[in-house]
Amino acid sequence: MNHLAIRKEALSCVRRIVLKLGSSVVTTEDGLDYKIIGGLVDDVSRYKKLGKEFIIVSSGAVAAGVRHMKLKEGARTIPQKQAAASVGQSRLMAVYEEAFGLHGIRVAQMLLTKDDLSHRRRHLNARNTLTTLLSWGVVPIVNENDTVMVEEIKLGDNDNLSALVAALADADLLITLTDMEGFMDCDPRSNSDACLIPLVEDITPDVRRLAGANSSGPGRGGMASKLEAASKVRLFGIPMIIAKGKSPHIIPRIMEADLCGTLVLPSKERMSSRKHWIRYNLEPEGELEIDGGAARALCSSGKSLLPIGVIGVQGHFEHGAAVTVRDSDGNKLAIGLINYSSEEMLRIMGHQTAEIDWILGYHRNDEAIHVDNLVLLEH
Repeated sequence: MNHLAIRKEALSCVRRIVLKLGSSVVTTEDGLDYKIIGGLVDDVSRYKKLGKEFIIVSSGAVAAGVRHMKLKEGARTIPQKQAAASVGQSRLMAVYEEAFGLHGIRVAQMLLTKDDLSHRRRHLNARNTLTTLLSWGVVPIVNENDTVMVEEIKLGDNDNLSALVAALADADLLITLTDMEGFMDCDPRSNSDACLIPLVEDITPDVRRLAGANSSGPGRGGMASKLEAASKVRLFGIPMIIAKGKSPHIIPRIMEADLCGTLVLPSKERMSSRKHWIRYNLEPEGELEIDGGAARALCSSGKSLLPIGVIGVQGHFEHGAAVTVRDSDGNKLAIGLINYSSEEMLRIMGHQTAEIDWILGYHRNDEAIHVDNLVLLEH
């Protein structure tokens, strides 16, 4: 199958789209790029009236705040960036509200932090909010809540946020618009012979090395972060297209399967919503070391992890926390939700399931980590 046929097939059933607009697309040296934003909104509105649903993950709040406050040296410190984002976010929303208003379309602001996506109930609440807004015909405008951002609740960049939102909303496509034509075989800024890679079927170590050699725009995310976002959504069965945001009518070209940008195909095996949430939204609070038999049971046979296979416990955690599972050589094998606290695991590790009640005085679960709450890592 040729590239055009592959692209047409990937886009044939697309209805819900997450559109990520990077800083290099929506801003200029003077602040927000009203012309570009207006053009993109016009094209999104056209397809929305044809029955498509759009969620926009947009950068630009800090740049808008810097411009409005006339900060000649920009926002350099974290407090300055947070304050600029606070000023600029309302202005960014005003631009989208006015642009979509010309088409009779309403917009809604949704600001997220890592905590909103890592707590299961808040994660589900966020998903319900998104689906309700879409059912009302509203276009959600999503951004990280930079005004309260600290390292502990930072999502990283909007590439990562867009991938998490795509999975959260069960999207059919993630479009990432940047200042490059797509995923290139080398950095076009330093090599005039750089060529576009139109199709990525799998994210191999060689592909990752190429991404590391590319950079992109004034934002926090470069091409490596876009490829990392692609690795997240493809495991959820979502294709991703990386394209140049300031190319004229780039949205129609993408939607009509024009061979522009780079298409990253989804994985053939889709990860469940719960396992995707465990893998990409949770921060491990501890670590379990397991023996060779348990490692084989996990990796080859798809079994649960039993206490008898655990030979070491690191960190302090309560039951229900996310923990990393590694072998005796230090290789990280999986991440999962633990059924026992670190103190309990230290007492029952290496013991048979039948002994748990005798050791602890109660029996919460047979498994240290049940297979339904266990996600194998790529290595």
